[in-house]
Amino acid sequence: MMNHLVQKAYDAFSSDYEHRVDNHSLYNIAYERPAMMTQLPNEIKEKTILDAGCAAGWYTEQFMKRGARVTAIDLSPEMVAATKRRVGDQAEVLCLNLTDKLPFANNSFDFIVSSLVLHYVEDWGPTFQEFKRILKPDGILLFSVHHPFMDIRRSPSNDYFATELIIDQWKRQGKFIEVPYYCRPLHEILNETLAYFSIEKLIEPQRVPGTTRGQMCKLSSTEGQSTEGVKNGTE
Repeated sequence: MMNHLVQKAYDAFSSDYEHRVDNHSLYNIAYERPAMMTQLPNEIKEKTILDAGCAAGWYTEQFMKRGARVTAIDLSPEMVAATKRRVGDQAEVLCLNLTDKLPFANNSFDFIVSSLVLHYVEDWGPTFQEFKRILKPDGILLFSVHHPFMDIRRSPSNDYFATELIIDQWKRQGKFIEVPYYCRPLHEILNETLAYFSIEKLIEPQRVPGTTRGQMCKLSSTEGQSTEGVKNGTE
């Protein structure tokens, strides 16, 4: 049921992600994307990267431009179609669910990058187990999620320590779309990650210099900062 709701929401968002987000969503432009990209090595040519939750393919395109061999996956067929329009046949783009067993061999990837996806997954254990399996022994998992202090404002229980489902509403193109995701406290984010990986770095990104507070005030209240971490694929 949860996967169906997430797929339905992101099918509806696909046009917005394909045509607007790259230039108009300041939380992506000024916070999350710069913070994530700076954690990758300068040289990724010929590295294998899984874009896990590719949306409309922005990250996929960035990795390809730097010479990486990219596989992109997303739950939403419409997002998969948008990514294919962006990158053509230069990357393998598949419609897959991160809660299922992934169709990749052991030790397939140098990097797994998952941008603002894992808060849609209730139980990270099976997903992290699969990530660990398909990462090379010295591989890196880089992911971002909603910051817990952002989500607590929408928590039904107002209990920071609870892991609970939130049904938010995001306005896009004059319509409100229901968006379900899970709110979890920071200690749970860290402990669930440490059960499978060692943590190299945790980042709470600041806005890119040159982005004014006035610009940030124009953002929709349905968007928010993320917490990023670089995770080493070895224990």
